[in-house]
Amino acid sequence: LMEKYKIFPYDEDRKRGHLRHVLIRTNTQNKALVTLISAVADFPERKKFMGELKKTHPEIETIITNVNTRHSSAVLGDKELVGYGEGYIEDVLCGLKFRISSSTFYQIHHDQTEVLYRKAIELADLKGDERILDAYCGIGTISMIVSAHVKEAVGVEINKASIRNAIANAKLNGITNCRYVAEDCTSYMLKAAAQKEQFDVAFLDPAREGSTPEFLNALSTLNPKKIVYISCNPETQQRDLYYLTRNGYKVKKIQPVDMFPYTSHVECVALLTHSTN
Repeated sequence: LMEKYKIFPYDEDRKRGHLRHVLIRTNTQNKALVTLISAVADFPERKKFMGELKKTHPEIETIITNVNTRHSSAVLGDKELVGYGEGYIEDVLCGLKFRISSSTFYQIHHDQTEVLYRKAIELADLKGDERILDAYCGIGTISMIVSAHVKEAVGVEINKASIRNAIANAKLNGITNCRYVAEDCTSYMLKAAAQKEQFDVAFLDPAREGSTPEFLNALSTLNPKKIVYISCNPETQQRDLYYLTRNGYKVKKIQPVDMFPYTSHVECVALLTHSTN
């Protein structure tokens, strides 16, 4: 179709062309979200191209153009145009519905994600009266799945699109004990600690580079009784756990989960408790 409509791949060196990347997300019903990452807002025959793409692949529920004019390795830009559909697809995870858009994080291995999150809840050993923090909460998957086991959940995420999805997802599922905040996690925890807010358990699932010393220091200052740390990079997780163990926490359990079959990669769930508990 690109050849037919004279849409050219973007040349990073010459700074010429149209499409930089194509991002495809699917759900358990095999419906698809397609994001066309373009160097320009309106590439040739864009509407005809999208129309034929949808006709050729009826499983596509929505098509988005993401405009990325930056001269960098970043995949997604800040501007999005919905060309077809609602701009998101829905998936069911652990019995709850979640709206997924192009710029929000969502685990790619559905069945093992359910294993991962249920193991995290099991390790937290929740009694029903806890107040929990979901740091790097994304679209609210962990906090909403945990919400049935706790009194209140607060999700914090710097990505505003993710927070909008999280609020919509809570409404979609009729969940009333989850609250979402669009803010840097480190600054939120420092303010919460200064205001003497109490969290019984903190769940965190950072990116591959792990957490920062500033984040871990803020987490230690907030002083939750338990920390459940989910990581897709055991090396950075080890580094962060070492920091936390020097700041009053003990590692009680670590459980690897095979999220990436036939590769050397795993996700690990670690339970830490404060040394006073």
